[in-house]
Amino acid sequence: MALYLLYETASGYSLFEAHGLDQIGQDTEAVRSSISDMNRFGKVVQLTAFHPFESALDALNQCNSVSEGLMTDELRNFLELNLPKVKEGKKAKFSLGVSEPKIGSHILEETKIPCQSNEFVLEILRGVRLHFDRFLKDLKPGDIEKAQLGLGHSYSRAKVKFNVNRVDNMVIQAIFLLDTLDKDINSFSMRVREWYSWHFPELVKIVNDNYLYARLVKLVEDKSKLVDDSLSALTDILGDEDKAKEVIEAGKASMGQDLSAVDLINVQMFAQRVMDLSEYRKKLYEYLVTKMNDIAPNLASLIGEVVGARLISHAGSLTNLAKCPSSTLQILGAEKALFRALKTKGNTPKYGLIFHSSFIGRASARNKGRMARYLANKCSIASRIDCFADNNTTVFGEKLREQVEERLEFYDKGVAPRKNIDVMKSAIESTQNDDMNIDEAPTEASAKKSKKKKSNGEPMAEDKPTAATNGDASAGTKSEKKKKKEKRKLDEEVTKTVTNGDAEEDGTAKKKKKKKSKDEGEDLQATTTEKKKKKKKSRSEDDE
Repeated sequence: MALYLLYETASGYSLFEAHGLDQIGQDTEAVRSSISDMNRFGKVVQLTAFHPFESALDALNQCNSVSEGLMTDELRNFLELNLPKVKEGKKAKFSLGVSEPKIGSHILEETKIPCQSNEFVLEILRGVRLHFDRFLKDLKPGDIEKAQLGLGHSYSRAKVKFNVNRVDNMVIQAIFLLDTLDKDINSFSMRVREWYSWHFPELVKIVNDNYLYARLVKLVEDKSKLVDDSLSALTDILGDEDKAKEVIEAGKASMGQDLSAVDLINVQMFAQRVMDLSEYRKKLYEYLVTKMNDIAPNLASLIGEVVGARLISHAGSLTNLAKCPSSTLQILGAEKALFRALKTKGNTPKYGLIFHSSFIGRASARNKGRMARYLANKCSIASRIDCFADNNTTVFGEKLREQVEERLEFYDKGVAPRKNIDVMKSAIESTQNDDMNIDEAPTEASAKKSKKKKSNGEPMAEDKPTAATNGDASAGTKSEKKKKKEKRKLDEEVTKTVTNGDAEEDGTAKKKKKKKSKDEGEDLQATTTEKKKKKKKSRSEDDE
């Protein structure tokens, strides 16, 4: 049986024929020994056909299809042209050796060409790869390497290609940085408190907030400079005049020691750093909120931006989180406790990172586990919608949040919640309505333009009612529905009046027709009687 070999390169498809295999044998070790010698290998394997790619884009598409195990039309035409034809109802007297079993099975399904992929075929293909530049004589040295480098770059770039607005890696980095900033700001603010407490120890008890304390350290500098004139500046920072007066009084009667100018400068510089870090933390939180609304809007509206970002970062990506079942998502972040419980045969944990949600905190101690299981179920639904949906909408997340609220009421008060099917149907209807409103907006604008063009020669009095009925594009859907209802009512009243008038006219016309028909009938009767009389007279005269 003849053996053909399909070899995919960066420059095109090539087909080799391996004949005289009995000289080498079907032993892979014998093939390996013969590969290095081109004189021996060239006698066994010969190039039969070569099909170059048209462009770099074509090469990328062909490479993507081969990597996915799919046969393109070009590859099919290439094989059908260069391989022997197989008659219907008969077995092929050859086989095609391929490197990937997936594409071999796809070729067999489509073209009925028998394919094989084993160690023997792979070793021969390795020899083809080693001596490929010698099979093609027109190639210049370095052409194959350039083609491979260009295709490798474009292939890897296409695999890494993503939507810039939906990069979950940015969310993972942002939530990691947010957690580290929280730890650093807390430790640095504690250091500022301890450092400045040597000079002004009473300020710690008056001001509890770290950021406000750092601002006060920057403003006060030396406690001996606290005078009644600085009351307004202190109230601007603290937001409370009584606290500002308390700070001034505490500064006058403070028990702290005096610091040198150099020490105070260092304390102020460190306080400024803490202030900068806390301000950057606020900006980073805003950035995280916007990113979560772009990447996972439903998950963010259901469980919150921070908890949703922690779930994504712990899973590794949004797709990994979408692949997780709800039972895994429920204990995500509590792996140590889970394996400890499995090892000691104790109780497994009820919740992991999902515990930071407000819903579980609002539930009673008895219902925390139930609430965690239900919330994990809804979070898995929201993550799958965010991952695989084309349009970004928060409708499903809001509906799922309503379901969780109803479940809390059910646990507390016994109020029966709605069914999941009904809630999802309403969510789908609302998304469809939103899409319809978006599509109707440009059509209304074009209709307005056409009306304006038509009404250029007409008086302005006729344009006012049309503008009033059309309304602005920014008006709400409710006002539009009301206007439509009023229009329908007016049209119905007009049609009723028209139909009534038509009915009256029809009645009068019918009466006139009846009168006419009666008069015509009387005339016909009179004419017939006159004719009969004339006939009788004529008959009597004839008799005489």
